Amino acid sequence: MAKKAKKKRTKAIIIVPIIFLLAALAAPWLCRLFVYPKAYEEYVEKYSGDFGVDENFIYAVINTESGFDENARSNVGAVGLMQIMEDAFKWTKRSLDAQHTDIEYDDMLTPEYNIEYGCCMLGYYYKKYGSYELSAAAYHAGTNQVDIWLEDGTIDANDIDSDDIPSDATAHYVRKVMRAYEAYKALY
Repeated sequence: MAKKAKKKRTKAIIIVPIIFLLAALAAPWLCRLFVYPKAYEEYVEKYSGDFGVDENFIYAVINTESGFDENARSNVGAVGLMQIMEDAFKWTKRSLDAQHTDIEYDDMLTPEYNIEYGCCMLGYYYKKYGSYELSAAAYHAGTNQVDIWLEDGTIDANDIDSDDIPSDATAHYVRKVMRAYEAYKALY
């Protein structure tokens, strides 16, 4: 009896660390697959490059906005992977000039157009503000609101802290996007 118990303990001593090792090795892969996936890579790569935005930031926004659900619709009317609002669509369509004269707001449920428009907006915000934190804040709250916070000193463009953002919803959104962005950079 004692030999059998000793054999079981010896097996457990060997097997348990192996299981932990395998789990540790699989964790990044599982994280990539389930928590921080990459999808629509050809569009993200193309349009993030066209508009000068780190593709990992685009993945972070898509993950935060829709969880990669191309048919996502919010209760305020935003649609698609990057949750484009109708006025943002109209502004972006004007920014893209004659490239998309035949595109309508309903086309924002098409992943390629949605990613192109989202990347265009984020590229504009990044050029304007020079930071991904402020770009995320503008994507969530609008450039007018971010400009007000910068002008009145509520937030400092040179020392951005999401805790300084007076809107709890926008501060929370910026933290979520930036956490996802850091995770995408670390995993990929």
